[in-house]
Amino acid sequence: MEYDVVIVGGGPAGMTAALYTLRAGKSVLVLEKEGFGGQIATSPRLENFPTIDSISGSEWSDKLFEQITTLGASFELEEVQNIIKEDKLFKIKTDYNEYTAKAVIIANGVKPRKMGLPNEDELVGKGISYCAVCDGPFYKGKEIYLIGDANTALQYALLLSSYCPKIHMLTLFDKLFGDKILIDRVMETENIDIRHNLSLTKIVGDKELESIELEDTISHEKVTYNTNNLFIAIGQVPQNEFLKDLVKLDHGFIVTNEVMETEVPGLYAAGDTRVKENKQVITACSDGATASMSAVKYINNNF
Repeated sequence: MEYDVVIVGGGPAGMTAALYTLRAGKSVLVLEKEGFGGQIATSPRLENFPTIDSISGSEWSDKLFEQITTLGASFELEEVQNIIKEDKLFKIKTDYNEYTAKAVIIANGVKPRKMGLPNEDELVGKGISYCAVCDGPFYKGKEIYLIGDANTALQYALLLSSYCPKIHMLTLFDKLFGDKILIDRVMETENIDIRHNLSLTKIVGDKELESIELEDTISHEKVTYNTNNLFIAIGQVPQNEFLKDLVKLDHGFIVTNEVMETEVPGLYAAGDTRVKENKQVITACSDGATASMSAVKYINNNF
């Protein structure tokens, strides 16, 4: 089947790209391998999106999905395995089908790097979070437990320290690995308590997080903290291995210019999957809109 634009990824960037592309009169197929909404769909509340005081991440995602399907977007729950360009058209191969498109927008986001412990997935949004910007305000006034030792963890610690009385920053090694300016700021912040050489071994809780268990990597002493929150900031994982022979990647992230163009004409990237500084719902939506307008312009000029 042939479409004007195939969008890989059904999160905020991908669905916004679909919205703008459809409004420009182009046919759109959105391919998503898991579930529409992306990471924000797991957030209990979204409170930093303009005009909306508070909404659950899943409800916000559902509204956007309904909007694009009403406008005529096609969608399939399929995993893209390969994309090649032949002459002027793209061939997109999934685990079930093959599609043809005049332009492609990659908006497959990233996955937070997880601890890989039992109970972790079940308690996401129920005490476990990978985004302090998104979920930190829900724990205002509470003591916070944070896993991580690099830039993201440092930024989260500083943000959380502005409205929480105590931040317990738990690191696997005996030092911090982020930018010096961030390390200095964290070290100077009185309500950030750094505890080194701790390995998270167990996450306890049924319907919500109740406690965490760790092991001292030197003494092997076990320690338990009773808490209803745990922020995990040990990195993000792009999912762009299938594109390594097609576009330029930087540590797995897609390199684009300011209008979301890759080095391949007709191929664009939007949202967290590309090299960018700020990763928020609103910046993902902005990327999606920009990528769509670039793709529409490319199609109008070349077909």
